[in-house]
Amino acid sequence: MLFHTMVGSNDIERSRRFYDALLGALGAGEATLNIAGSGHTRLFYRNAGGTNFIVSQPIDDEPATVANGSTVAFSCDSPEQVDLFHRTAVANGGISIEDGPGPRESAMGTVHLAYVRDPDGNKLCGIHIPAQ
Repeated sequence: MLFHTMVGSNDIERSRRFYDALLGALGAGEATLNIAGSGHTRLFYRNAGGTNFIVSQPIDDEPATVANGSTVAFSCDSPEQVDLFHRTAVANGGISIEDGPGPRESAMGTVHLAYVRDPDGNKLCGIHIPAQ
């Protein structure tokens, strides 16, 4: 259903270091650098499944801000990979938020997840949903 998710950044090189490390822990390659027609820098992380995660300087030249109530969730292959997601985020400038990594009850049953904020304050989640 989704083609891409995009978050803004006020420091694209800091974001590159953070997301190259974080998404590398999930098996993604380094970002592809893109310069938009407006001259703004974007980082594209492509998934073999066809979805894209993009980090961009805001095109309106206003500061990047966090969307209240929004979370970008990344699928993890195991509870251990959720833990790695969390450790990698914190080690690279992210901030752990909410409860630490672990199981949570949800509408999908018990899932393993962790929440962090990236260096610009965007809320991220690493989540593993066991096969039903």
